[in-house]
Amino acid sequence: MIINKIIKFIYTIIILNIFIASQALANSDFNLWLKDFKLKAINSGISEKIVNDVMADARFLPKVLEYDRYQPEFYEDTFTYIKKRSSNRKLKEGLKLYKKEKKIIEMVEKDFHVEKELLLALMGIETNFGKYLGKMDIVSSLATLSYDKRRSKFFTDELLILLKLVDKKIIDKDILYGSWAGAFGNFQFMPRTIRNYAIDYNKNKTIELKNIEDSFASAANYLKTIGWKKNQPCFYKVELKKNIPKKYLNSSARNIENKKNINFLKKYIKDYDKLNIKDDLMAAIIIPDKDIIPGAQTLSPAYVIFENYEKILNWNRSLRFALAVCTLKNNFKNEI
Repeated sequence: MIINKIIKFIYTIIILNIFIASQALANSDFNLWLKDFKLKAINSGISEKIVNDVMADARFLPKVLEYDRYQPEFYEDTFTYIKKRSSNRKLKEGLKLYKKEKKIIEMVEKDFHVEKELLLALMGIETNFGKYLGKMDIVSSLATLSYDKRRSKFFTDELLILLKLVDKKIIDKDILYGSWAGAFGNFQFMPRTIRNYAIDYNKNKTIELKNIEDSFASAANYLKTIGWKKNQPCFYKVELKKNIPKKYLNSSARNIENKKNINFLKKYIKDYDKLNIKDDLMAAIIIPDKDIIPGAQTLSPAYVIFENYEKILNWNRSLRFALAVCTLKNNFKNEI
């Protein structure tokens, strides 16, 4: 008994030492990467003072890599994912926000031709209407993901863009707290999205993505610019016939293939006559659980998706995320 306890104790000490050693090695390598990155940033034209100030407290965050490796978009089945994010509780909270900010939200809808229900849905799913903006140090998060090999180039570019935004006084370096992936504000904009689409809607000479005016207008500006079409459908849940060729079944959000006129695809949809779909729309078919959920059926659940659905994929490249957003949007439409 005593021997077993001693063995367990020794094993614990060994594991702890291995962990400490691996962390020390990771921090050492990260510091070397950080030194090279600062030079790269300065050579790209960013002020040396800004680079040193912003990156002074950058740290390697192992937890960020854990979050990156395990995201619910890739592990929850579609039914569970959508149900969690379009619940009655979320609907009530969104309606409460809409009632409070009705004037500005409707003004944004009118100016940008993007439905208020869509904006509420996106904010609700991204940050629970501003309640969960994230408390992570964005600089350290982006630096950690830049240092990591999996998507290094993408996050390095994002970090460089962030430094340029600070250098141009578009963003205040002292408020850079958000999600583990480096997203910021009510709608979780990445630095690239801030640079390309964020606007000073209330004309106070500062872009404030944690307030209603600038954040709603910036989100609407983004959606309008990428081609969102007001009052057009996102998707319909469908029952597929067994004879549908596999080439028309999309299970990845990265590249939706074999888009056809809905008139062509309808012969593979059992319940097409009940859906009341306009015959001239381009569409594709997705099976979001296949290849993700162990034991998932090939033909169920299945959805026919349209151009607007793909615009939501530009926001977040996840089949389930886009389905959840459009579902919550429709729920708001039934209540407002």
